[in-house]
Order: sequence, then structure tokens, then C-alpha cells
Amino acid sequence: MSAPLIWIFTPMIIGGLSFLFFRERTVAAIGGTTSLILAGIALIIPIDEALKIGPISLKIASSAILFGRSLVLTPANAPLLVLVFGMSALWFFGTEAAGVARQLVPYGLIVTALLVASIAVQPFLFAALLIEMAVLVSVPLLSPPDQKPGRGLIRYLIYQTLAMPFILFAGWQLAGVEASPGDLALTVQSTALLGLGFVFLLAIFPLYSWIPQLMEESSPYVVGFLLWILPTIAAIFGMGFLDRYAWLRNSPSLMSGVQVIGLVMLVTGGLWAAFQRDVGRLMAYNTVSETGFILLAIGLTASAGTDLVFLFLIPRGLGLAIWALSLSILKTDDGTHHFKSMQGLARTYPIASGGLTLAALSTTGLPLLAGFPPRLALWEGLAHEDLTMAIWFLVGLLGLLTGAVRMMAVLVTEKEETPWNSKETWVQRAMLGLGMIGLFVLGIFPQVLRPLLDKLPLMFQHLGR
Repeated sequence: MSAPLIWIFTPMIIGGLSFLFFRERTVAAIGGTTSLILAGIALIIPIDEALKIGPISLKIASSAILFGRSLVLTPANAPLLVLVFGMSALWFFGTEAAGVARQLVPYGLIVTALLVASIAVQPFLFAALLIEMAVLVSVPLLSPPDQKPGRGLIRYLIYQTLAMPFILFAGWQLAGVEASPGDLALTVQSTALLGLGFVFLLAIFPLYSWIPQLMEESSPYVVGFLLWILPTIAAIFGMGFLDRYAWLRNSPSLMSGVQVIGLVMLVTGGLWAAFQRDVGRLMAYNTVSETGFILLAIGLTASAGTDLVFLFLIPRGLGLAIWALSLSILKTDDGTHHFKSMQGLARTYPIASGGLTLAALSTTGLPLLAGFPPRLALWEGLAHEDLTMAIWFLVGLLGLLTGAVRMMAVLVTEKEETPWNSKETWVQRAMLGLGMIGLFVLGIFPQVLRPLLDKLPLMFQHLGR
């Protein structure tokens, strides 16, 4: 038995079989249970080590061959598998409450498997092709066959596809740089191509216009899942380039550029969020700012930079899941999430409104919530390097806080003496309640993640050491 068979082909096969089921609860249980079991296996059973259970001896081989290419998941990748499949289980269990289980779970399992394969494939440049395959699989997830694709979906597909040739061509040139490190022209060209590829892949300013458009066209929960998993894997893929090529990670100008881009993402996302009148678009610009946080963490030259990236991933995934689920539950008369139509919904959907508010405040880094510890650590790291950047960091947070406060004011504003009444189902209350408790637990006791976070940077041989 091999690790790629367990964590790549198994979820892909189960995702395909889940198309055969029609009950939302059954499909949600299949997706959540599969991901939870895979996360548990990665946590308990070591890779490439013999494990004896009585007379039975088990060993999970780290590699497998597919179409002449190696898929390798080493013991250092196990914490990442725990994180990816553990968070995926949270998203899949929530699909029943969001009413999108039959839509998200089959495609979601396949997308997750393809993105895990992008981390495992050797040579690693083929990861760009696997990420593109995941993007193509997500298209029917975002736009069912009977629905005309919107502008946001078309832009999403175009921009993500444009990233692939830039990254592949840059990788080909980087091999030449390794052979001729003194060729300055080749170095500049390869760096520029690689940068352009990740500008498209991570939806860097100003190429993130498709995110708010997609939030208006598709289910918030489906879009939220993709906005969590795609940037997460893309960021780890990018860090793989930095780890592989010493001249990239040791370039002060490159790391400073990554920090500046991250700061631009944070500030522009925060400023746009401050003036939004649609909750879906507000969530979109918060995810833009979240990408900015990750880029700022990558740009820190100290060893804490690598640790900070992973510190953001779990609070980000939990906050996005709560936000997307709450937004899916809130029903308005006109079917939109405009402020006017959502006025006073806290009286009829108090738990969903509470989840929406806490998720937004966690993104702003409010103390006692899950987003506070990583943002505090990042702000401290920026202040040590450049006080001006630390000040702009606060400007971005203030923009996000302004948007969150405006949304909260709309939700609690009384509308025609509406009586208090909870319209959420018991499943929705349970999922949101557990998620909100998780936000407080990770905010008050961030050390509970330490056993996992300490092992995640070990997947890189050089970065942050």
C-alpha cells in the first residue's frame, strides 16, 4: 500500500462514487467521514515505517509511479495531509447545513485529491498542470450545466489557466539558471515569468476582480471552499520554489517585493471592504486580504516567516467556513445579500448572524478570536523590519473592521418590529455553534495547534532555517 493510493486515489474514487447518492445528508456524511479518516490515518500511521498490530505488519510506502511520473508523499508531508483533510472534513460536514452537499462533496473530493497530488508529483513543475486540472474540475461545481456561466467564472478560468504556461516556462528557465548562475539576464527573465504566474494563480492586485463577481454568481459555500483550498495549496507550491532555489529565497529584493504585494492586497482589500454594501462582496474582499496576510508572512526573511504562514492556515479555513455557511443560511426576500435586504436578519437568524459577525471580526484580528494570534505575530515581525509597513498593516485592518461593524449594524437594526425567532435548523445551529466555539478556542488557547504547526515547516529542507 502506498501513500499516493491512500491520499490521492482514494478520495478521487470516493468522490466519483458519491455522484451516485441523492440524499444530502448521506453525501455530506460520505465526504466528511472520508476526509476525517484520511486525516486520522496521516496523524496516526507513519509513512515509510513498519507498524505492527499484533501479528499484522503494515507499511505505507511513500511513492508510486503514474504515467512515468513519481508521486511522493514523505513523512514530512503527513502534517500537511492532516491539515488539508481535517479542514476538508469540516467543510464537507457543513455541506448539509448549507444545502450544497450533492454539489460540493463529489467535486470537492476530486479537487482536494488533485491538489494533494500537486504537492506530491515529481518533477515538481508538473504541479502546475495538476492545479490547472483542479481548476477545470471546479468549473461544473461553480456553474451547473443548466446555468449560463457568469463573468466571474469566465475570468476565474482565464486567469487561473494563464498562470500555468508562465509557471511552466519559468521552471524550464530556472533549470538553466541552476546550470549558469551567473547569467543575470536569464535570472531576471525566469523571476519575472514566475512572478507573473503567481500573480494570476493567487489573484494578486489588480487581478482579483473575479472573486467578488463569483460570490454573486455561485453558492457562497462552494466559492468559500475554493477560496480556502486553492490559495492554500498555491502558497505552499510557491514556497516550494523558494525552498528549491537558494538564489530566490536569499534575494532581498524578491522578498521585499512579496511583502509589498502582500501589503497592497491587504490595504486594497480592507479599503474595498469598508465601503461594500453587499455581504457576499464583503466576504470576497476579506479573502483578498487573507491572501495578503499569507504573502506578508512569506516575505518575512526571519525564520518565523515560514512558521507564520502555517499559523494563518487553520484560523483562515475555519473563519471562511463559518462565514460561508452563515451566508448560505441567511435567506432574503430578493435572494441577494445586499445590506437593504439583510436589515434586521439577526432577529430571525440570530445564530447565522452571530457566525457571520464573529467570522468577520476574526479576520480583522479581534482579540480572543482565532485570527488574533497570527495577526499579532505578523504585525510584530513587520514592526521589527519596517515601521511604515506596520502602520499600513493597521490601515488594512481598520478597513476590514469598518466593513465588519457596518455589516453588524445592518443585521441588528430593527425592521418593522420583527419578533425574535430562530429559523435555523438544528443541523445549522450545531455546525455554527461548534465553529464559533472553535474561533474562541483557537483565539484563547492558540497553543493547541502547536504540535501540528511545529511539524509543518519540516516539509521544506531549506526555507526558514
